[in-house]
Amino acid sequence: MTTHLITSLQQKLKQLDARGLRRRRRTTDSPCAPQVQVDGVTKLAFCSNDYLGLASHPLIIAALREGASRYGAGSGASHLISGHSRAHALLEERLAEFMAPDIEAVRTLTFCTGYMANLAILSALTDRDTDLFCEQLNHASLIDGARLSRASVQVYPHGAVDQLALMLAASRSPGKMVVTDSVFSMDGDLAPLAELLALCEQHDAWLLVDDAHGFGVLGRHGRGALEQAGIRSQRLIYMGTLGKAAGVGGAFVAAHESVIEWLLQRARPYIYSTATPPALAHALLTSIDLIGGAEGALRRTHLANLIGEFRSQLQLQHWHCLLSETPIQPVIIGSNDDTMAAATRLYEQGLWVGAIRPPTVPVGTGRLRITLSAAHSRAEVAQLVAALNALQA
Repeated sequence: MTTHLITSLQQKLKQLDARGLRRRRRTTDSPCAPQVQVDGVTKLAFCSNDYLGLASHPLIIAALREGASRYGAGSGASHLISGHSRAHALLEERLAEFMAPDIEAVRTLTFCTGYMANLAILSALTDRDTDLFCEQLNHASLIDGARLSRASVQVYPHGAVDQLALMLAASRSPGKMVVTDSVFSMDGDLAPLAELLALCEQHDAWLLVDDAHGFGVLGRHGRGALEQAGIRSQRLIYMGTLGKAAGVGGAFVAAHESVIEWLLQRARPYIYSTATPPALAHALLTSIDLIGGAEGALRRTHLANLIGEFRSQLQLQHWHCLLSETPIQPVIIGSNDDTMAAATRLYEQGLWVGAIRPPTVPVGTGRLRITLSAAHSRAEVAQLVAALNALQA
């Protein structure tokens, strides 16, 4: 007999179906790449966050294999017990060296995911005497981290620096932190980091920057949004993910050495989680070298050219593409049903594009979240553009 609890969940699932909001997974049988085997069929994918095309890079694969041979399959414990391997230590040192031009007295700490890193920062560095000033379009991990913290949370409108200035000026809390994405993951636009840092300097506040979609992509050397904005400060707390442009997995926090030491002592998501497999850290050493080297520069140049060609060739009549200089190119359609219908038609033509609906984006702004990669060719991008233009005919 079905219990009331199960019946209630089944009814809620039917409501999701009726509103076009049921999420479904597809299963891939090949490495992350433009040409991917999904549900047994080859598709041309424009939906991963592998912005530099490093997820299948032969040097990183070889490093992962070497790391597994040297360190084994798992870490066996949390970092503070016995799980902190030489590979983790070398990765944190390498990341600190990489980010040193952007943060004074920098030190880094690695995490299993960016989600965990954000929860750790916001729960460990705030208390009831802290005011958090959160960007309206922040990622779910920042929203949940703010909820988990004991701080007072205020949300400022998207990009509204003037409004934020008034809110900071009115705050009487001894602790203040401005919290923002660098690249907004569903819109692709950039936060005004230089202006935000200036406000934080004026009002003695921390600036927490989630650069999940900027690290490896933005900046001349791929150091991300801080390098792109040309800012440097002890007030910066920087979170970068290692499973997107870096092509592997995990995340890191870069900040003043005192901030990192406090996180190591008090951040519960770090203290009470088993460390990532050391082989991943070993592979990431190669990834960081590629990002910061000549090959990374070439891949960023190719990616920038693809973005320019995509935008110049796209001719939308009923939909519109948001302005973005990043690999994230959202095409706004509107209703959930129309968004899903467009994604389905593309899929039937061999093109895999993500369909994004509420609550990830506001009601009425369902969209195709197109993501470009340095692994894509000009011909593959042209194929996508032709299909999008044809859907509008």
